Amino acid sequence: MPTEQPAPEPGPESVNTPRAAPVPYAPEGTPPGEDGHDPAEAPFLGLLAVGAAAEEYERPVLRARAGGASAGRLAALERAKLRALRVRAELEDRRRREAELSALYATAHDLAGLRDLDAVLRAIVCRARSLLGTEVAYLTLHDPSAGDTYMRVTDGSVSARFQQLRLGMGEGLGGLVAQTARPYVTDSYFHDERFRHTRTIDSGVQDEGLVAILGVPLMLGSGVIGVLFAADRRERVFEHGQIALLAAHAAHAAVAIDTANLLAETRKTLTELEAANEIIRDRSAVIERASDVHDRLTELVLRGGGVQDVAGAVAEVLDGEVEFTEPGAAPAEALDRSRADGHAVRDGADWVAAVGAGGEVLGALVLRGHPALDPVDQRTLERAAMVTSLLLLARRTAGEAEQRVRGELLDDLLNAADRDPRLLRERASRVGADLDVPHVVLAARTDGPDGGDDDAHSHGADRRRLWSAASHLAATRRGLAAIRDGGAVLLLPLDPDGDPTHAASEAAARLGAALHLPVTVGASAPVPAPAARPAAVADAYAEAGRCREALRVLGRAGQGAAAADFGFLGLLLADTRDVHGFVHRTLGPVTEYDARRGTELLRTLGAYFACGMSPARTKETLHVHVNTVAQRLDRVSRLLGPDWQTPARALEIQLALRLHQLSSAVVGDTGA
Repeated sequence: MPTEQPAPEPGPESVNTPRAAPVPYAPEGTPPGEDGHDPAEAPFLGLLAVGAAAEEYERPVLRARAGGASAGRLAALERAKLRALRVRAELEDRRRREAELSALYATAHDLAGLRDLDAVLRAIVCRARSLLGTEVAYLTLHDPSAGDTYMRVTDGSVSARFQQLRLGMGEGLGGLVAQTARPYVTDSYFHDERFRHTRTIDSGVQDEGLVAILGVPLMLGSGVIGVLFAADRRERVFEHGQIALLAAHAAHAAVAIDTANLLAETRKTLTELEAANEIIRDRSAVIERASDVHDRLTELVLRGGGVQDVAGAVAEVLDGEVEFTEPGAAPAEALDRSRADGHAVRDGADWVAAVGAGGEVLGALVLRGHPALDPVDQRTLERAAMVTSLLLLARRTAGEAEQRVRGELLDDLLNAADRDPRLLRERASRVGADLDVPHVVLAARTDGPDGGDDDAHSHGADRRRLWSAASHLAATRRGLAAIRDGGAVLLLPLDPDGDPTHAASEAAARLGAALHLPVTVGASAPVPAPAARPAAVADAYAEAGRCREALRVLGRAGQGAAAADFGFLGLLLADTRDVHGFVHRTLGPVTEYDARRGTELLRTLGAYFACGMSPARTKETLHVHVNTVAQRLDRVSRLLGPDWQTPARALEIQLALRLHQLSSAVVGDTGA
């Protein structure tokens, strides 16, 4: 029958246990050393030093026995072997406990950073399952009003009935843990008679298929607030170290839960205080007019109004002209006084209210031609300045938050090819992106500094501006943007018949106009559905980066291009090595003309290059008149363009001819 296994008290462990220095193997007959060590221990010390497997410790004994060692020598080796194996087991146990402690410290750190109760509970259960490597983990919380515990969070559970269980005190293993405030473990739940089985609980456990269950209490002081479980759907013996590990995790978890509850109560109290303050404000006859203005400004903000809308509303209430000005356009002396005093100040016939936050001046609201201003109207202007600052900060924060969300999603696509496509789609939908349609990856970068601290600082500012402009472009195109490798990377949707070259050129033009600097942009081949194949995004980014660097090497900085724009170089830049596409782009008009008319322009073109671009030698090779060669070459010029014989075009055409001949030969051999 399974027995109760209370968690042992965790003791201090060093996480940096020093390892012994390697000791060389001592051959047979080595006399005792001056340090007093038995020579029989030498080979085993060497094995300990290198972390050898347990079976390796038998070899020194076997070698000694094969070498005819004396019985005393063999007995000494056996004793040394046993001591070494005990040391090895102790070292292995220490390393395991160090790993568990490291994981526990990491868990405590993660929990300390969470503030939302639901997030804390989910993190506790997920990390418990990870720490013990179980199939299921779950957490129940105490319900003081009902006097029982109820299922709060599960991870790995598939049964709806199990997820809705409630456990009375003393009922089931969890009820026993909650009642006694001690850990309990069973390797076979349905054969364990230490706790009271009930039909409801047993049905839920059976529905989930659980067999081995470990439960530890969540303690705050001397009270139990819940129970944390780790369970498997097969028989399993939980070791004492694992019980202690889960108990330590539960101790951290209880503190995190208490912190999250306190924060929630604090937020609730603050909300109630704000509501009470609003009621007091609304009932005050002295500030009734200011409250009315506040309501109007709030309505403006909620409707999506801008700074100028706020200024217009205040101008209507105060019956004057109100203007929002940038910091440099406002009266400097009045702006400084308003910022220092925190109130609107008079400047001749005008009134100036600083708009700022956290010591940063964002601008000013200026009421013109209104020298006589009573305290209520002055407060109205000041409140309008406050609302304006909040509006500016909110929009700035919203923009930065959206940029971070888009950047983090794109970073995940680039770094983690094993992300769950469903989660990627959900995250993309929150920012208005659709990762199930074709996209193109763009790699953008400005030129780096030539040298010096000033140049480096200027280039750093240019990169930040590039990131801001790229994020804005991605937001307007329902795409994603992130900082990457000293530049920016964008993932933009592409129409099914869209052109990556056009996307790169347009991005280079728009980013360059925003920065007033040349921005070089490389484009990848289309990525059909990034959510379905996240790994394709990283490959596409590598291709886009190669295209961007090729533009810079070729002296085309400030332009945008894809692999198809580099001719035969595109075969080296593109991941797909689209030989057929290159041949079609280069010779397509000629091959299609031959197919329609039954002509031999392609054969003539091959012979022309083979004969050193000499029409006279070409006509001898083809056994036709030289005028026929000239007429065919004239037709080629009309099909391929007048520059087809320039060195660069001629090289591409000759390469395409060779590739066409090779592909035709391969197809012919396959058909034969």
